Amino acid sequence: MSFLTSAIGRINAYLGFLSLLAGYAQAISIAAPWNGQPLWWLQMLSLAALVMLIERASSARHAAFLGWLFATSWLCGTVWWLFISMHVYGGLAAPLAVLAIFALCGFLGLYYAAASYFYKRFRQIAGIYPAWSAIVFASAWMLAELARDSWFTGFPWGAGGYAHVDGPLRWLATDVGVYGTGWFSIAIASWMVLSIISRTRQRWKSWLGVVLISAAVVGFGYLGQMATFIDYYFPDGRANIYAEQIPRADIALLQGNIPQGEKFDPTTGVKASLDWYREQLLGINLPFVITPETAIPLLPRQLPEDYWEAIQKRYGSGYRAALIGIPLGDFEKGYTNSVLGLKPNQAQPYQYDKHHLVPFGEFIPPLFKWFTQMMNIPLGDFNRGAVGQASFEWAGQRWAPNICYEDLFGDELARRFVDEKTAPTVMVNVSNIGWFGNTVAIDQHLQISRMRALELGRPMVRATNTGATVIINHRGEVTQSLPRHTRGVLTGTVEGRQGLTPFAWWAGRFGLWPLWILGITILLIAFRAVSTPSNDTKSFKNQ
Repeated sequence: MSFLTSAIGRINAYLGFLSLLAGYAQAISIAAPWNGQPLWWLQMLSLAALVMLIERASSARHAAFLGWLFATSWLCGTVWWLFISMHVYGGLAAPLAVLAIFALCGFLGLYYAAASYFYKRFRQIAGIYPAWSAIVFASAWMLAELARDSWFTGFPWGAGGYAHVDGPLRWLATDVGVYGTGWFSIAIASWMVLSIISRTRQRWKSWLGVVLISAAVVGFGYLGQMATFIDYYFPDGRANIYAEQIPRADIALLQGNIPQGEKFDPTTGVKASLDWYREQLLGINLPFVITPETAIPLLPRQLPEDYWEAIQKRYGSGYRAALIGIPLGDFEKGYTNSVLGLKPNQAQPYQYDKHHLVPFGEFIPPLFKWFTQMMNIPLGDFNRGAVGQASFEWAGQRWAPNICYEDLFGDELARRFVDEKTAPTVMVNVSNIGWFGNTVAIDQHLQISRMRALELGRPMVRATNTGATVIINHRGEVTQSLPRHTRGVLTGTVEGRQGLTPFAWWAGRFGLWPLWILGITILLIAFRAVSTPSNDTKSFKNQ
């Protein structure tokens, strides 16, 4: 008996180790550390490995543990750079910073543990039904992704669907968004695994299905590339019914590369920011200039004499406009992380206030004030702006700002597309990823912005402090970029678009509820199938 217990323990440890490796592979697939590029095939391979491990699990609880290990490894491998903001810039002791990141990722991993537990229970009761089982697993996993996106203010960084921004499934994002794309990738990967390991009498059908679905994925990717080819040679928009081209605009994107450790130091970073951005804002002659988040790190009333007046005068007449990242507000009314828009002949500046704030960095969650007091991070408690704020109209375009990680929430950005007549023609992300050093966080955020461009059928221009400062077209492709961690100005041309993608239409009206309803409905059907007599489940057999 002791020998058997020891053998089972070694097997479980082996499966756990493999689950950790598969989870880390999922993290790498979002943006590879060596070049920052997404690896769609690795994302599918890592999920396929998890399905295989769950199949070998001894119980539903064991499957839940493997799913939790996978998710915790994946999330820690994705957001490890939070350590830099907490320890290097926040002053939190290194052991506490590591513990905080592990606690966050371990908590979020519980969603995926629940998905793995449900799937294993379904498999134990329902038997081997490859196609139906794959749909159940994909739906349970998608619900875990949606929970991570929505619950407790949401922290969806590194969702699996971002690995497909360059893959053959990338064109699904226009219809079903990043989570729908992730659903398809998981369903395909798990179905192929289950088909291979199934022991049905007509196993050749399973292998034939694997070949056909592989060919379909490759073919779909090829057709997507053909759509890009056609759209390139017919730029009037007829080849892309969701993204009709409108007049171009010349822009300048500023990247100050102010060291994060000095950014709010009055004698170093603040002075460097004020001097450099003032020089650029007053000297660039292009029609439109965009600065990063909090490029001006002081409130307008705190600025040197005539500083703000000179900038307002520059853009108060003529042919130029600017979007400028700056904090606003006062002690009585509170403060906002904002973007001000200046252009000729306006009664008052355009103002966009950040809606989706970063926990601990921009607002203090209830019961966690003690935690923020342990760190030395400025600008810790902002007011929220509204969802779906108006765009800044200039040069025949409607420019829709979003600040920093707001572009993770595609459903919130889609709220601006409810009325096609006022929908943005260009999305603008202003960010400061300097909190996380020269790490893969820059590449991960770039893939996120590219996915939003695909979902909404709009260009996305990004002005950042340290990178990635880029111009992304409506197909999610980077057309121009500035070297990261350098000080410079990226000049280029943006081709605005109009029309609504399917995702923009339904997400703008209903948010992510259609995906929630789809996932819950499938799991309810699965629950009914395994809770009724076996002959009720025969219709799913050998699919």
